[in-house]
Amino acid sequence: MTSSNLPNPDETAPEDLGSVDESRSSRGENELELREVAGLTQGQLVRRRFFRHKGAMVSMVVLVLVAILAFSSVGFGPIPGWWDWGPRDRDPAGQINAMGAPTFELFPEGGGLFALGSHPFGQNQIGQDLFAQVMLGTQTSLIVMVLVGVISGVVGVVVGALAGFFRGWLDGLLMRLTDLVITIPAIVLGAVLGKLISNPNTMEDVYAIPVLGTIVGWMSMPVMLSVVLGLTLWTGMARLVRGDFLALREREFVDAARVAGASNSRIIFKHILPNAVGVVIVNATLLMASAVLLETALAYLGFGLFPPNYSLGYIINNYQGAFATRPWTFWIPGILIVLIALSVNFIGDGLRDAFDPRQKRVPSARAMRRADAKLNMDSPVANAGGVQAGGPTTRPEGPEDE
Repeated sequence: MTSSNLPNPDETAPEDLGSVDESRSSRGENELELREVAGLTQGQLVRRRFFRHKGAMVSMVVLVLVAILAFSSVGFGPIPGWWDWGPRDRDPAGQINAMGAPTFELFPEGGGLFALGSHPFGQNQIGQDLFAQVMLGTQTSLIVMVLVGVISGVVGVVVGALAGFFRGWLDGLLMRLTDLVITIPAIVLGAVLGKLISNPNTMEDVYAIPVLGTIVGWMSMPVMLSVVLGLTLWTGMARLVRGDFLALREREFVDAARVAGASNSRIIFKHILPNAVGVVIVNATLLMASAVLLETALAYLGFGLFPPNYSLGYIINNYQGAFATRPWTFWIPGILIVLIALSVNFIGDGLRDAFDPRQKRVPSARAMRRADAKLNMDSPVANAGGVQAGGPTTRPEGPEDE
């Protein structure tokens, strides 16, 4: 064999070098991650990954600040707030300052970081304070969001767990029920029930029913709307939980629990459900974001909540005629809707990466270079001077070609 037939070691294809660098960077990042998580429990791993997700952390801070502002400013139930104006209060003198423009200022002339003024979100055409109305609407959106997430999560987990664990005729029955609910558009059902709730004659007939009337009379309109939406948005959760249960029920630890004499309920709640909790939590957060947008859409169309209950969608619908003269009555509640929905979505994204690291994003170039450098520093060959950190990959010496 002549040397001319052998590949030249100095002539390496660019794509080969790129694949080698990418492989080394990925290997270095995986080794660093394994060292960092050594000795940690599953719960500690989830918390560690979640707290390192910058988008989720920023969204968590934004959502908490919005909730604190909404519930502390105008109060909640019998608890009073620190804001002096009510949603229907007018200016005592009957005056509307500067066409009702917002009085909120950043870095005011008098000093300080910001100044709220008398009406930070402005006033409507008759001088009512928009800040109080928007805060009440934000409360409604947050309450509906949480209740829909809890109700749809519980129903979806129960249906999916029973269908996936027992299979057979029960699986077929529950999945056909799920298919039936899927065919009903949630916004249409919410609009119909919202119209019925707003009709006093219909509600009087409902109150006359012995048990149902007592339950409905105890619930407020946001709670009733949350129950309706929660009972229509659980189908996706049920399908995902069913798929997880179908896979987990065949695992070795479930077989070991059966051999040990564990009951079906113990296997479901003690062994299978904890392994599916990631899917439940992540999809519950996504359902919450969908609930906020759906409630807003219903209120904007006039089928949702109405005074004395306030909703961000109702505020936009009520003041859409004044968009040309008072655009803040549209933009301020709209911005809050976007903030709440985006924050919940980013939190769900962080939870997904925390519970299932296999779906994490491709690392950035900076992270790959850092992992590659760390791998070279820790390599015994690099420490012995055989390979320079970050240097080119060379061919090991062998016998000379004859």
